[in-house]
Amino acid sequence: MPEWEKRYRAPRVGLPEWAEDAPDHSLFVSNVTGTYELYAWDRATGGRRQVTDRPNGTTDGTLSRDGAWVWWFSDTDGDEFGVWMRQPFGGGDDIPAAPGLDPSYPAGLALGADGLAVVGRSTDDEGTSVHVIPPDGGEPYEIYRHAESGGVGDLSEDGTLVVIEHTEHGDAMHSALRVLRVADGSVVAELDDTDGGRRELGLDCLGFAPTAGDTRLLVGHQRADRWLPMIWDVASGKETALAIELPGDVHAEWYPDGSALLVVHDFHARGEMFRYDLATGTLSPLDSAPGSIGGASARPDGTVEYLWSSAELPPAVRSTTGVIVLEAPGLRAPASVPVRDVWVDGPAGPIHALVQQPEGEGPFPAVFEIHGGPTWHDSDSFAAGPAAWVDHGFAVVRVNYRGSTGYGREWTDALKHRVGLIELEDIAAVREWAVSSGLADPARLVLTGGSWGGYLTLLGLGTQPDAWSVGIAAVPVADYPTAYADEMEALKALDRTFFGGSPTEVPERYEASSPLTYVEEVSAPVYISAGMNDPRCPIRQIDNYVERLRELDKPHEVYRYDAGHGSLVVEERIKQVRLELAFALRHVGG
Repeated sequence: MPEWEKRYRAPRVGLPEWAEDAPDHSLFVSNVTGTYELYAWDRATGGRRQVTDRPNGTTDGTLSRDGAWVWWFSDTDGDEFGVWMRQPFGGGDDIPAAPGLDPSYPAGLALGADGLAVVGRSTDDEGTSVHVIPPDGGEPYEIYRHAESGGVGDLSEDGTLVVIEHTEHGDAMHSALRVLRVADGSVVAELDDTDGGRRELGLDCLGFAPTAGDTRLLVGHQRADRWLPMIWDVASGKETALAIELPGDVHAEWYPDGSALLVVHDFHARGEMFRYDLATGTLSPLDSAPGSIGGASARPDGTVEYLWSSAELPPAVRSTTGVIVLEAPGLRAPASVPVRDVWVDGPAGPIHALVQQPEGEGPFPAVFEIHGGPTWHDSDSFAAGPAAWVDHGFAVVRVNYRGSTGYGREWTDALKHRVGLIELEDIAAVREWAVSSGLADPARLVLTGGSWGGYLTLLGLGTQPDAWSVGIAAVPVADYPTAYADEMEALKALDRTFFGGSPTEVPERYEASSPLTYVEEVSAPVYISAGMNDPRCPIRQIDNYVERLRELDKPHEVYRYDAGHGSLVVEERIKQVRLELAFALRHVGG
């Protein structure tokens, strides 16, 4: 078995979550059976068991506060539209968790004591609604509804208050917060840094204080040039800034006793952790190796568990005690090569790129692997895809273009109106560096990505036809107006924010940013893979693009599979990678 395939087949485990009132009861995601599913773990006995078992996998789940139930979201073959189910932690039949609610897209979930639940729903026809399931199992009742996107943030410790993250102001990139009484939906407090949509400043609910009667809410804000936490007392309205002087985005959550915050700092594609003591304002570093933190959780005993990896070394669930907390049995993923950082002058400032390369001297055939999101970023974390390209003799370049997170608010918010074209300007600047530096062979350049990265791939092939030798796009946006018509409502709202309106209101902007507009200019061979049940990049708009390629007699291949926005089945993912590698090797060698 080749090394690249071992990296996909090696079983992985995610960071376990634990029940607030029963911390020995944990839940994690693993692909140990060949499909990503949910697993229950009793730390007291060491027992583990598989909770879900579905053909296309399951990753969306959580534990009730008392640890007695596993809640999991049941959709159909990856279409993300469905209902919440629950199963006893120790095993048993699945039953509907909210039997009075119709299927929907999930929009947040908060579980309280004694069976209280607050469920967020999103549908194309009705927008966002929030419903309460009483502790006695009575009929659900509605406490919130709006046409714009939103969702459930968190429940207060005593279960009387709930936070709603909403975008009623129309800016889907920058949420406001509203605190409601669970009993009747009446408003307790509001916090809106957008000033009704006039300012591009978002808020993020990070959780209520974990102590009874405490009305303090931990909030992420963008009042500086990056994400930082603060504390907002929703009863008094008092806001407390925190003395956290770190240069990158900062995420925080409460320690279980409420005395401190666990801080995760993300800066220039790497992560680190700190403990912030609320009484003294002291920020103390927690030991972790250079790399990325894929999630972290403070345990009741004060230790921290976290998911760590680097581009070179595969992920591991570690503890600040120095031990490996959880690992899957069987095959271990082979290491890859480390990344090096490159900064390239771009049209709006320095662009950060991460580069991996095989042994030997360049220029190499090179793969520009473009991340999705778009509000995401590539990091120094383990990824089997780039490692597979390196194994086949390619240099891999990943670009954190404008629109990426982690480089300040202005960098992320630059993605407006000239959607797609802005990102490609940055990618072009890094391409020029890669060729002029001798890293990349200009005659053997592959542009590839999934989701938003797949969209940028198709758009780049049409707007920069002389720059790329091959294009490989997974689950892309290919025909933007049609994608808007068919996609889930939450993404419609995001597109209206990106473009300044709908395709009816600003058709020229959608046309300028749609790959279909430039399909006649495409000269490189194109490979496209698509999920038949994808609600994010739906199949009809991809079919429109492929049909136009066929009419123009452009070289292309298409692979359709029975899943949604990507596959949770290991064998299916390996099949897709084999096809992508074969397509690139056939056209540019390796």
